[in-house]
Amino acid sequence: MRVETEIKKWGNSLALRVTGIMAEVPRFDAGTRVTVDVSSEGLVVKPVAGQTGVFRFPYSESALLAEITPDTAHADALADPTDFEVGI
Repeated sequence: MRVETEIKKWGNSLALRVTGIMAEVPRFDAGTRVTVDVSSEGLVVKPVAGQTGVFRFPYSESALLAEITPDTAHADALADPTDFEVGI
């Protein structure tokens, strides 16, 4: 995946903001320790070995199940496997 962005001035330094998908895919979060490999071709930023960002689901299990009923869960449409399919 490639993201195009812009390097900006930040005080006496240059800065690259890590936003949106640039933070989500590698699971970067504020405080994530990273290593930066520098070459004439550019930069490669990786989380420090053994450290990964914490993935947070957007909804809790209780929120997802709050309004589930047999009708809304489509319990009537559950598969009815044959004996052959289950190995009997």
